[in-house]
Amino acid sequence: MELEYVVRDPAHPLDRPSIERLSAAVARLGDPLPGGGRITIEPGGQLELSSAVGASMQACIDVTASDLALVRAALAEDGLLLEGVGLDVGRRPQLITEHPRYVALAAYHDRVGPKGRTVMCNSASVQVCLDAGDDSDGWTGYRRRWWLADAIGPVLLASFANSPRVARSGAPWVSHRQVLRFGTDASRTRAPRRSADPRTAWSRYALAARVAMIAEPEPLPWLVPTGLTMRDWLRGHGPRPATLDDLERHLGTLVPPTRPRGHLEFRMIDQQSGDGWVVPVAVVSALLDDPVAAETAAAATEHLRSPLRRHRDWLASARHGLGDRALADAALACFTAAADALERQGASADVRRAVANFIDSYVAQGRCPADDRRAPAPALLQS
Repeated sequence: MELEYVVRDPAHPLDRPSIERLSAAVARLGDPLPGGGRITIEPGGQLELSSAVGASMQACIDVTASDLALVRAALAEDGLLLEGVGLDVGRRPQLITEHPRYVALAAYHDRVGPKGRTVMCNSASVQVCLDAGDDSDGWTGYRRRWWLADAIGPVLLASFANSPRVARSGAPWVSHRQVLRFGTDASRTRAPRRSADPRTAWSRYALAARVAMIAEPEPLPWLVPTGLTMRDWLRGHGPRPATLDDLERHLGTLVPPTRPRGHLEFRMIDQQSGDGWVVPVAVVSALLDDPVAAETAAAATEHLRSPLRRHRDWLASARHGLGDRALADAALACFTAAADALERQGASADVRRAVANFIDSYVAQGRCPADDRRAPAPALLQS
């Protein structure tokens, strides 16, 4: 898993801690951390803890919880804390690094507006990373796992939304982080089209996506192209021939809700308060790795699969959360199935209790964590 947090100094809440201060605060912890996790500092000063690969969901949670406790303690010694929110709304987006890659990516986003820089500098998420699957045709196979990840994605986004904002129209959004992401470069942020062959679908998506940056030899700055797709570049229309490094760099800039990176990354989940990150890790693992839960989740999302509804469901998830009745019904079925699967998977009593409490407090009531940070949720919308 990858746990990304907004970092704040309560004594100076509107100031953004420098990269030097953040680096010094975590340097004494070592690399990797005792549990195998590694720390990186994101463009706006968010701190990301990337766990080691766990042999099981429970093992991964246990070692990551230990590493996270050490990180929190180290930051606290310097007067800093980690905020469990999906979006920092109190500070203007600002890069704290001069790394050429981040500078070029910010310049690419700045051409079309402020949304991309805000996502880079002020957003925080829980990214659950699971095995992509084998070559079989069952629920352990990569074809069905990719399909199921896409099917339950809007449900996960709606259930764990934790970055509320009132839009200019007056409508409340529950995941402003994801609304902003969808509002940047659609060729790199929307979900790929569904296909019987995930490899073909992802290849077409990557080739059709716009190139965000082109590395040039030092001391020249990185180029920020306009409208150049990876397909165009490979066909000779770029400033120079594309290399394998260029293609790998391009793939790293693609940020759809679910991204294949040799494994499956679930990127649609806002960061949660406290130790709430445990719940999405447990729920996603249960739905993907337990065949009974997977079957239930597939059936529960059947009514969300129409290609005509597809992008609407992602937007509805980010804007309305579980205030959308179709998503709320699917979420309750999925979360109930996940809770049942956790005991079969040997999850600890603490993990099972956390999931049960989340269902009682949010999913069963058609609410998400964002509703705790705003006015009472409106009545459920008709699907």
